[in-house]
Amino acid sequence: MPTMKMKQKALRILRNNSLFVKMFLIMVISIVAVSLLITFSSIRMSSDLFMDTFSISNTKALEQIETRFEDYSFAIVSATNEVQNNGTIKKVLTQENESAIETSKSYHDISRQIERIYPTVESYDTNMIVLGENERLYNMNYSNWPVSWEVLRNHPITKRSIEQPNRLLYQFMPSTSFNDKPMIVATKALMERSTGEIYGVLYFPIREEDWKRLYEGYTSTENEVLLVNQDGKIVSSNKDEMIGDLEPELLALAEEVEEEQLDLKEVNLFETNYLLMSQYLPTYDLYLVNLVNKNAVLANLINTKEILLISLGIVLVAVVIVFIISRRMTNSISRLVKQISSMAKHDFNRPVAETGGYEAKKIANAFNSMLSELQEYVDLVVQAQQKQRTAELLALQHQINPHFLYNTLASVKFMVQQGKKEKATEMIHALISLLQNALSNVDQTITVEQEITDLKNYVLINQARYGDGIKVNFFVSPDCLDCQVPKLILQPFIENAFFHAFNEKKEGFVQILVSQKRGSLICEIVDNGDGMEMKGDYTKEDIKEKRHLFSGIGIRNVHERIQMIYGGQYGVEISSEKGEGTKVKVELPVQKLNASVKSNEITNI
Repeated sequence: MPTMKMKQKALRILRNNSLFVKMFLIMVISIVAVSLLITFSSIRMSSDLFMDTFSISNTKALEQIETRFEDYSFAIVSATNEVQNNGTIKKVLTQENESAIETSKSYHDISRQIERIYPTVESYDTNMIVLGENERLYNMNYSNWPVSWEVLRNHPITKRSIEQPNRLLYQFMPSTSFNDKPMIVATKALMERSTGEIYGVLYFPIREEDWKRLYEGYTSTENEVLLVNQDGKIVSSNKDEMIGDLEPELLALAEEVEEEQLDLKEVNLFETNYLLMSQYLPTYDLYLVNLVNKNAVLANLINTKEILLISLGIVLVAVVIVFIISRRMTNSISRLVKQISSMAKHDFNRPVAETGGYEAKKIANAFNSMLSELQEYVDLVVQAQQKQRTAELLALQHQINPHFLYNTLASVKFMVQQGKKEKATEMIHALISLLQNALSNVDQTITVEQEITDLKNYVLINQARYGDGIKVNFFVSPDCLDCQVPKLILQPFIENAFFHAFNEKKEGFVQILVSQKRGSLICEIVDNGDGMEMKGDYTKEDIKEKRHLFSGIGIRNVHERIQMIYGGQYGVEISSEKGEGTKVKVELPVQKLNASVKSNEITNI
C-alpha cells in the first residue's frame, strides 16, 4: 500500500509539472547529445590526427629499414662479385684428381681468398660458404651451419640457385635437425661466363634472429614488422611465433597497398584491427610489412576515460543550471494551470489571476477573454436548445390530431358496415404505418422514400374519408430516395392542402416534387386550389417576422425545426396567387447514409 501511494503521488506530481518535466527532459537530452557528439568528435579527430602523424613517421621508418636492407644487400653483392671474379677460387673449385699436396695447397689458397672477402659480410653475423662441383666445401663458420657437401648439394636452395644461375636469391630455411634456428640464405650459382658452365654455389646464411636486427629498433608491442615472400610465408618478424606461418591474406593486402600506392590501410588480421603499411623490396623479392595495433596505440594516446569524466562533469553542471532556469520559467505557467483546473471543477465563471511573467500574463488574459466569449456562446446555445425543444414539443403535438384518429376509425367502421372490408383493411394498414412512424423519436430522420410512403398513407386515409376529388401526384428524383430528412416534414403542407386549399374549388391536384439543386434537397408542394393574396413571395428570412400569416397546423413548427437542425440558410418559402393555387418550397441539405448514386431521371411514384 505505501508503495502504491508513493507511485500515485509521484504520478500526480509529474502531471502537475508536466511542462517543466518535458522542458527539462528535452534540455537534458539535448545537452547529453551535444556532449556525446563533441566527445566522440574529439576522439575521432585525435584518431585522424594520429593516423596522419603515424603515416608520416612510419613511412620514414620503413624507408630507414629499407636503407638498412639495401646496405646488407650491397655487402652480399660485393662479396659475391669478388668471389665470382676470383680466379683462385674458380681454379680450386674446378680442379679434380689432385694429390694430397695439391689439395692442401688449394685449400690454403682458397682460404686466404675467402678470408680476404669475408669481412665484407662478417659485421652482419653472416656466414660464408663456398661449394664446388668437385665435392669441395669451404665453410667460414661451421658452428653457424654445420652442413656437409652432400646435404648442401642436394638441398632445395642449391637446386633453385642452379636453376636460376643469373640471380642472387634470398631463401628462407626453417629450423631443421642441422640448423636449429630459422635462417635466411643468400645464394648465387658460380658460372663460367664464356661457357655457361656452373662450377659451384656461393652461400651467405644468416640466422633470422640476427637478420631482424636490421629493423628491430623500429618495433614494439603494438608495432610489428614482418617480411613476407611471394608464397605468403613470413620469413622474418619481431614476433618469433609468426615466423614460418603461411599468410596469403597478408600477402594480398601488402600487394594491394603497393599496387594502389596507399600510405596505409585499415585491416582486420588475426582478429585484431591493424593499420598496415607495405614496401616491396625488389632485391630480396620480399614485402616489408608494418602492422600497428590501432586500438592499443589509441588507448595509449587518448585517455578516453578522462575525456568522458570531464564531459560528464560538464553535463552535470549544465543540467543543474537548466533545472533552475526551467523551474523559474514554468512556475508561473504551472500556477496558471492549477487555477484553470480549480476553476473548471468549482467556479466556471471566475476568471484566472493575470500574474507571473510576460508569457503567463498574456495566456491568462487570452484565456479570460475566451472564457467571457464562451459564456456568451453557452447562453446562446442554451436559448437555442430551449427553442428547439419547444419546437419539437409543438411538432409532437401536431403529429397526431385526436380528431384525425377518431374520424379515421369512424370511416373504417362505416366501411366495414358497408362490406368494404378490403378497403377498410387497406386504410387500417395505412394508419398503422403512419402511427408507427409518427410515435417514434421526433429527433430521428428518415429517408425521402420513407417520407413519401408516409405521405401516401396519409393521402390514402384522407381520400378514403373525403373522396378522391383531390388528386395527389409524387415526382421524386431517384437520387433523392436515400436522402435523409426529418420525419413528417412534408405532412403539414399536405394536410393544409386538403383542408384549406380547396374550400371554393371541390376538385384539383396536389403535386409533390423532390429533386437536388446546387447541393440542396428541394421539396416542392404545389396545388391548384383557391390560393391566397400575398404581397410577393415569403422567403425564409420573412417567415420569422410574419409568422402570423401561417394559420395552417404545424407549418411554423416545420420551418423552425429545419432552421434549428440545419441552420438559417435552410427552411420554407411560400408563394401563392388568389384563384391559381399555392406553392410551398422546402429547402434542406443533402444528407445520405448510403452514398450510392442513382439515375437522375424523375420518377412518378
